Amino acid sequence: MVQLDTATTRERILEATVEVLARSGTRRLSLSDVAATAGVSRPTLYRWFVSKETLLEAFGVYEQQKYDAGIAHAVAGLDGEARLDAILRFIVEFQHTYSLRRIVDVEPEHVVYQMNRVMPIMRDRLRPHFPGPDGLIVANVVTRIALSHALIPDDHPDLFYAELRHAAGLDQKHVSSIRHRRVKVPTNPREKSS
Repeated sequence: MVQLDTATTRERILEATVEVLARSGTRRLSLSDVAATAGVSRPTLYRWFVSKETLLEAFGVYEQQKYDAGIAHAVAGLDGEARLDAILRFIVEFQHTYSLRRIVDVEPEHVVYQMNRVMPIMRDRLRPHFPGPDGLIVANVVTRIALSHALIPDDHPDLFYAELRHAAGLDQKHVSSIRHRRVKVPTNPREKSS
């Protein structure tokens, strides 16, 4: 029972880290703010993470584990094109909750650093899902598209999904239905497209 409570506390601290990072970035990350956001005392936080560096390292591992578990869940029991499609749908959904997306405005240089770190990991984890001689290239392109959407988010998940399907060489019917939609392009950079 103690182990279950302990795991929950650790996860609450790691989830609170996202909130604090989104407000403060890594340079101004305060362990006191993380503890308060997680609803734990500072001594409890320090039992788990002795420094800001250990918290950030554990947070990176935690995010990667969430990604890996999400992919595994998405593809469970699927084969062939359905499996690839499930992976691409998961990537689109994950991007909308991905922590780096929330930190772009606060600390863009940290996001770029993390993308450089994550790129080969993500590509290598996707590679087994893309068969054939061009599998590495497809995994690389899908990874780059996903990371570009994390860096420069937009409000068009269908278009993001269509880009991934196109890069993966999947059925283009979905892509052509997106292509014919009209999207208002803002003339003012601060104006959102509809």
